[in-house]
Amino acid sequence: MPWPAIPYEAWRATCDTLHAHTQVLGKLAVVLAPPEPQLQHAALRLTARGWETLPLPAPDGSGALVVVLELHTHEAIVEHSDGRTRRIPLMPDRTVRNVTREVLGAVRELGGPVSINPIPQEVPWHTPLDEDTEHATYDPARVADYFAAATRAAQVLGELRAPYRGRSTPVNAWWGSFDLAVSLFSGLPVDPASEEFIMRNAGDAQQIEVGWWPGDTRYPQAAFYAYAYPAPKGFENATLSPESARWDTALGEFILDWDDVVAADDPHETALEFARSAVAHACIVCDWDAGLAASLQGTPPPVA
Repeated sequence: MPWPAIPYEAWRATCDTLHAHTQVLGKLAVVLAPPEPQLQHAALRLTARGWETLPLPAPDGSGALVVVLELHTHEAIVEHSDGRTRRIPLMPDRTVRNVTREVLGAVRELGGPVSINPIPQEVPWHTPLDEDTEHATYDPARVADYFAAATRAAQVLGELRAPYRGRSTPVNAWWGSFDLAVSLFSGLPVDPASEEFIMRNAGDAQQIEVGWWPGDTRYPQAAFYAYAYPAPKGFENATLSPESARWDTALGEFILDWDDVVAADDPHETALEFARSAVAHACIVCDWDAGLAASLQGTPPPVA
């Protein structure tokens, strides 16, 4: 599978449409399988098919539902555990309004009554999803490039967390911010507790997050990123690997641009090098157990 270029400005219209469609899945997950109160919002998964929910309880108690954005066949799919399936096409250039209404209609048909909060989150527009006729552009070639890039990024993040001997999340697909990320935890609570809104999976636990996004209005290009939460003083004062990695003051995160990854002799190892160096640095600055950082290289921490 190639490491494709995904210039944000070239695929921005399709990106916005796809992002809006993922919001429908995320909002269904929040309603049908409410997350714990401290979670910002429920995460989805990037799978071999595309973006999809975990199995969700049907509102009428008849079984479970899974909702998928199938990025090979370019359709939304609603599946019931009894085998019933409904398919909603995403192209040619179908409006977010129509897709949203048809997905909700399919969920109601297969699983019973359900309603979502249609106001989109973490995007620069405010039109309710079930009224949005502005976002409709859906270029299957651009989607294929995005999906190939996202899959590559997910493989890097999966390898990052696999040997970690602390606590970590799966590779989550965040429908609000349209990024993929894995969070690693020290196991210790934040002291003092934070009053900030965005806590992700961590609640008030110390965390390091490494992720990837395809570009947005804040940072209009694809990139890997890393940050610590809460970030101690001086966290930004590091030289990470590879040399093209840098601290972005406006974002408050370390960044490795996708273009630099793709240009490397071994893109996967380059991205993984960035992720591991970010975690190692954060462990030192945050005064975490050094064994947790070592475990990323396959060295188990000592048994207490």
